[in-house]
Amino acid sequence: TKTISKCYVQVTGMTCASCVANIERNLRREDGIHSILVALMAGKAEVRYNPAVIHPSAIAELIRELGFGATVMENCGEGDGILELVVRGMTCASCIHKIESTLMKTNGVLYCSVALATNKAHIKYDPEIIGPRDVIQVIKDLGFTASLVKKDRSASHLDHKQEIRQWKRSFVVSLVFCIPVMGLMIYMMVMDSQLSDAHAHHNMSSEEMEARHSSMVLEYQLLPGLSVMNFLSFLLCVPVQMFGGWYFYIQAYKALKHKTANMDVLIVLATSIAFAYSFVILLVAMAEKAKVNPVTFFDTPPMLFVFISLGRWLEHVAKGKTSEALARLISLQATEATIVTLGPDNVLLSEEQVDVELVQRGDVVKVIPGGKFPVDGRVIEGHSMVDESLITGEAMPVTKKPGNTVIAGSINQNGALLISATHVGADTTLSQIVKLVEEAQTSKAPIQQFADKLSGYFVPSIVAVSVVTLFAWIIIGFVDFEIVEKYFLGYNKSISAAEVIIRFAFQASITVLCIACPCSLGLA
Repeated sequence: TKTISKCYVQVTGMTCASCVANIERNLRREDGIHSILVALMAGKAEVRYNPAVIHPSAIAELIRELGFGATVMENCGEGDGILELVVRGMTCASCIHKIESTLMKTNGVLYCSVALATNKAHIKYDPEIIGPRDVIQVIKDLGFTASLVKKDRSASHLDHKQEIRQWKRSFVVSLVFCIPVMGLMIYMMVMDSQLSDAHAHHNMSSEEMEARHSSMVLEYQLLPGLSVMNFLSFLLCVPVQMFGGWYFYIQAYKALKHKTANMDVLIVLATSIAFAYSFVILLVAMAEKAKVNPVTFFDTPPMLFVFISLGRWLEHVAKGKTSEALARLISLQATEATIVTLGPDNVLLSEEQVDVELVQRGDVVKVIPGGKFPVDGRVIEGHSMVDESLITGEAMPVTKKPGNTVIAGSINQNGALLISATHVGADTTLSQIVKLVEEAQTSKAPIQQFADKLSGYFVPSIVAVSVVTLFAWIIIGFVDFEIVEKYFLGYNKSISAAEVIIRFAFQASITVLCIACPCSLGLA
């Protein structure tokens, strides 16, 4: 008897089904080639050949002569079928041994592992020799029940609705409280600008300017050290810090738990320090019964949370749209198939409804009018029109007669067809398209990988720069107080020099953190 070997050839340059037919037709004529199966989307040819007559390198050369690129794939194990089963009825280790030893003796089973704790069996097999239904039957004959591990066909992992909802909520909460804060801030900026103009053009003294400044409505002190402006800013900031920033705190906690520092950590750090510093400085001012209102950062958290939660919301909306296309593709796959047994002269002997994962190569599948093709195959009996628009984009139905190929997921329109399965499971054209789309989504451009690598160092370096800024200004202040006096906006003679230096150093440090948060690298 002549031995038959199998090899896989990576084929490039194929554009349509006629390229596949061209390769299959020409190679079947060659001596020593037993059979050939070409998968267009995977760009792969599975060839069964007689090693005494022809070698894989010669097969690749034959494909190259037809005008395509071809290289022999070394890891022939790619064609092995993998089966995950749930096995019921096992009670002890001897049951496991019984199943494993029987399956390993079965022709076509390459590897078998059964776990009693999870009731699961992991099996590798050669689809040319044996199929999933045969393996299940072997286990059933031993007195156990076996079924496929159900796959999640709902594509629920591609659903971004919950994330979209939570970031939208975060954005809306932050925006509602941010608008009044921004209004207060703009009002104060305009008033300060008018005062400085009056000081420059009308030769107002600093004392007069301070008197006019403190007479402003928002600068009116409700309590000594607590102005209307600071009190309103505090009231508007608390809900944002608690509700608008809730998801940021959760993400930051998870990151720190795993000893990593991401953008959420930086955002939480900046907003929390700004809020805590402002709150403490306000308490100090009230305790000291300060005449001059302290400079606070209550406007920072709402504004930061607004911009960043808007970015996250838009990002998840975009992700949801991309994943929606993939979810639609997955939903095109048929879930069940009708397998028929044919007698002499293609007489129908029996029909059986099975899960699509249990269809084996070489099975005869019946597809009724209006039904989806569960696998790729070749028509062996019947005439019909088939809607293949999901693959080709061609709206007009295509005529199918014996010998024509059909694609999984396409819809049979008006006549019953019997097809012989050629590509099943993960090898079907539709499965390959889904796989390619998923790979395209998970793969990253080199510049994206570089940005991700950089952002890993970004957060710790910003925190380091912020700490350096804090200590640098403290040192500068104690060495030369005039520099701090020149740049510190809320400077007042009643405050001690040491307190002025500490306040200014903290303001500079918090500014570094806050400016780094909405930067393009962080948002990307």
